[in-house]
Amino acid sequence: MDTAKPLQDLEPAAVEPASPHWVAAGSRACWQINLALFLAGLATFSLLYCVQPLLPLLAGTFAVSPAQSALALSLSTGTLALAILAASAWSVHLDHRRLMFWSMILAASANLLASQLGSWPALLVARTLVGLCMGGVPAVAMAYLAEHIEPRGLGFSTGLYVGGTALGGMTGRVVVSWLVGVVSWRNALALLSMADLLLAIGFILLLPPATHPRQRQSEAADGAYGLTTHLAIWHGHLRQPRLRRLFCLPFLAMGAFVTIYNYAGFHLMAAPFHLSLGRIGLMFGAYVFGIAAAPAGGWLADRWGRPPVVVLGTGTALTGVLLTLSGDLGWVVTGVILLTVGFFMAHATASGWIGKLADGHKGHATALYLLSYYSGSSVLGAIGGWFWQWHGWPAVVAYAAALLLWMVWLAAGLAGGDADESAALVGAFASKGP
Repeated sequence: MDTAKPLQDLEPAAVEPASPHWVAAGSRACWQINLALFLAGLATFSLLYCVQPLLPLLAGTFAVSPAQSALALSLSTGTLALAILAASAWSVHLDHRRLMFWSMILAASANLLASQLGSWPALLVARTLVGLCMGGVPAVAMAYLAEHIEPRGLGFSTGLYVGGTALGGMTGRVVVSWLVGVVSWRNALALLSMADLLLAIGFILLLPPATHPRQRQSEAADGAYGLTTHLAIWHGHLRQPRLRRLFCLPFLAMGAFVTIYNYAGFHLMAAPFHLSLGRIGLMFGAYVFGIAAAPAGGWLADRWGRPPVVVLGTGTALTGVLLTLSGDLGWVVTGVILLTVGFFMAHATASGWIGKLADGHKGHATALYLLSYYSGSSVLGAIGGWFWQWHGWPAVVAYAAALLLWMVWLAAGLAGGDADESAALVGAFASKGP
C-alpha cells in the first residue's frame, strides 16, 4: 500500500541545486556522457523513423492507403509515449545506464523482427513493440543529464542529445532510402537494426556508472515512488498553468513536423516532381541542419532566454512549411530545411525549459513533456492523413501551419508569465529592427 507524503519531501537529491554529484562542463567525463547520450539518441531515433521513407512502398506492398501506411510510424510513436511514462515511473527502481542499454537492444531486435514479417498486421505489432521497448531511453536521458551535468553546461548537453536524435532521424530515413536502391526494403531495415545493436554496445562502454545509485534505490525502497506518489506528482505538474502550456508546445510542434515528413514522399512522387524514392530520401538529409540547430538553440537559450528562441524556431519552421507549396523543387527542399532547423531549435529550447518551470520532480515533468511530444506525432500525425486524403498537399500545409501558429501564441503566453523572459523576448526582436 502506498503511503502519501508531501511532494516537497519526495524530491530526489539527484536533481537538487546543491548536488555534489555534478560533472564539470567541458571535462572528459562530461564529454563521455555527452557522446554516450548522443549515440543513444542516434540509435533510438533511427529505429523509430526508418519506416517513414518506406511509407509509399509499404502502401504498395500491403495494398493499404497512405493514411493506413502511416500506422507503421504512428503506432510506434504512440506506444513510445506510453512507454516513456511507465519507464519514467519505474526508472527510480532501476539503474538508468542499464535501462537505456536494454531499451536499445530490445528495440533493435523488435525492428529486426519487423523486417522479416510477411503480413501487415504482424508488421504493425512488431513496430508497436519497437515503440514500447525504446521508451527507456527518452524517459531518462534528459533526467540523467540533469542529474549529472552542472547547470551552466546543461543547455549544451541537452541540445547535443537532441542533436543525436536528429542525426538518428536522418540516418534512419536517408540510409534506408539509399539501401532500398540496392537491396529490398526488408533487408534495408534488417541492416539498420543490426547497426543499432552495435551502437548500443558503444553506448554501454562509454557511459560511466551512476554516481549515486544507492540513494535513488534507497528512496524507492522507502516507498516514496509508489504508483499513488507518481500520480500525485504528475497531477501536481498538470495543475501548474505554465507547465500545461509548455507541454502543449511539443505536441503541436511534433504534429506539424511529422505530418509534413509523412506525406512529403507521396507529394514528391506525384506531379509535377515525379521523384524516385531514392531521390526523395536525399531530402531527409535536411536533418543535418537540425543536428546543428539543436545545440545552437540550447546555447542561445542559455544566453537570450527561452521564449525568443522558441518563437524564432517556430517562425522559421512556419516559413519552411509555407515554402513547400511551391512547384519548384529547390524551394520545396529549402522549405523542408527551414522546417527542420526551426523544429529542432524550438524543441531543444522548450525541453530545457522544464528545469525552470517545474517545481521539483523534474524527471516526472520531463516524462509528461515527452508524452506530449510523441502523442503529437501519433495523434496529430494521423489526423494529418485525413487532410492529405481530403485535399492533398495544400490541406496538409494549412494544417501544419495552423499548429505552428498556435505554438507561437502559447510560447508568447509563457514569456508573458515571467517578467525577465518577457523582457528578453521583446528585446531580442526589437534589437533586430523592422
